[in-house]
Amino acid sequence: MAPLQSATPFPKIIADLLGLDINETWVIIVTSIAAAGVIATVLLSMTAVLGIWGKRKITAAFTDRIAVNRHGPYGLLIIPADAVRLLSKELIVPEDVDRPAWDLAPLVIASSALLGFAVIPFGNNLQLADPETGLAYVFAVASIASGGLLMAGYASNNKFSFLGGLRAVAQNLAYEIPLVLTGASVVIFAGSLQMSTIVEMQRQTLVNLGGIPIPSWYAFVNPFAFVLFLIANLAEVGRNPFDIPEAPTEIVAGYQTEYSSVYFVLIYLGEFIHIFLGGAIIATIFLGGASGPVLPGVVWFFLKMISVYLFTQWARSAIPRLRIDQLIQVGWKGMLVLSFANLILTAVIVGVVNA
Repeated sequence: MAPLQSATPFPKIIADLLGLDINETWVIIVTSIAAAGVIATVLLSMTAVLGIWGKRKITAAFTDRIAVNRHGPYGLLIIPADAVRLLSKELIVPEDVDRPAWDLAPLVIASSALLGFAVIPFGNNLQLADPETGLAYVFAVASIASGGLLMAGYASNNKFSFLGGLRAVAQNLAYEIPLVLTGASVVIFAGSLQMSTIVEMQRQTLVNLGGIPIPSWYAFVNPFAFVLFLIANLAEVGRNPFDIPEAPTEIVAGYQTEYSSVYFVLIYLGEFIHIFLGGAIIATIFLGGASGPVLPGVVWFFLKMISVYLFTQWARSAIPRLRIDQLIQVGWKGMLVLSFANLILTAVIVGVVNA
């Protein structure tokens, strides 16, 4: 097996370009903020394009309809038009809301997803930080959003919002455990929680087919775990058949019913960044991260991440919603059992191979 390559953090790349000494405290702070700003700008731009414009176009293609096409070429000017429309609306605060929690909930939902990208390796040397517990960190900060959803539902003083918040917590409890257990099976294969190490371990050749090397992506090594993780991720980001917390035909808009203006934008933003974060995690731990032929690594990474996004949009258009009782049964009686079985089987296989 080839030796692991050491990753260079993105802030150090910026410091080297500017001719600064990364060992100085102020340089670390400034370059880290600059690197985080670059990553956040890219993610927010993706959300604007794929969330405001792309979502409409993709859904229209799946359902044989015509999406936005009057606002500029291909309807692209709907992006600034929607931004101005939403941000200029009046922020309506319902009576008797729990104001501190109601105000904080949109920030918690949006920021928890952005924090997860701090340890994601976007490409060769394009990683804000690379701690040894990277995968555990991603799961931890992503789960903070559950608290934001409950805060939004409880604080809104609305029975539909409250029901949406309770559904969100029940759903996340049922599917975050299988998500983490399936991720743990990847850790057993890689022998590390460090994101760069997990990616590097997938650069080896699994098998040669007619002279074509097939990489040892964990989606090929353990396709069962890959499918489990994809399904659990759909529940984590609230896409069909697991969009129970919002369920527009049942509870108006769930936890976000009472939000408008910039608060609605933050919740909407958090929803799509969580989808991108799920895609980034899948690309990193199952699809080899930034590895791929011909194209630059960062291009491969975003292609993989966007492919997962397209899968979630297909699910949203093609799969009917489960009832809340069906959702809980699938999570606790199906996904949990299968994820434990996958974890035990992976541990046995790795133990036998390494014996």
